[in-house]
Amino acid sequence: MKRQVNKVASICYSYYRLRRLLQLRGCVRQNVMLRLVTSLILTCIDSCNSVLINLPASTVAPLQHVQNTAARLVLGLDRRAHITPALKKLHWLPFRQRITFKVATLMHSVFHQNCPPYLRDLVEFVNDDPTKRRLRSATTRTAATVYTGNWARTKLGDRAFSLCSTVHLEQSPTALTSHRLSSSIPKAAKTYLFEKAFNS
Repeated sequence: MKRQVNKVASICYSYYRLRRLLQLRGCVRQNVMLRLVTSLILTCIDSCNSVLINLPASTVAPLQHVQNTAARLVLGLDRRAHITPALKKLHWLPFRQRITFKVATLMHSVFHQNCPPYLRDLVEFVNDDPTKRRLRSATTRTAATVYTGNWARTKLGDRAFSLCSTVHLEQSPTALTSHRLSSSIPKAAKTYLFEKAFNS
């Protein structure tokens, strides 16, 4: 995974992305630069980032550096400027929280069966199991943590979507897991993760 992370970071720093945008910094307004950075940089680091969940901070650090550079570029800051106020001002989640947000939104899609069948097949719910339908958790359509095979109890297995998605939801507030708040869950998830990242 380290090689993949470094490859994505390298693409973001390439001549046709951050380097070219740095040349345009004095020629375009801040709102235009924000749109360019969002479309060329943030979409690149967010693409398929859910596969990076539960990796060490040192492994995903290059992508956090890319995001920091992009934030400084948008706000016209010096490269030595402290990054936390910049991320807060732009209302950008730090990269690790962006991964968690992606998993939460994917799980939200699975919850409402608004996702491809292959993704839905990775997650089991308590009320889908006839032996558990009488449990209190069955009435809230709680996701079940299922371990299949010896690999599931390894560090690699802990990163499988079928396990990490349910664990992250179990550690989140009820507002993020309630099926009654279907339209507001992505917004609630971002607010929760933003506060957790910057107010803890």
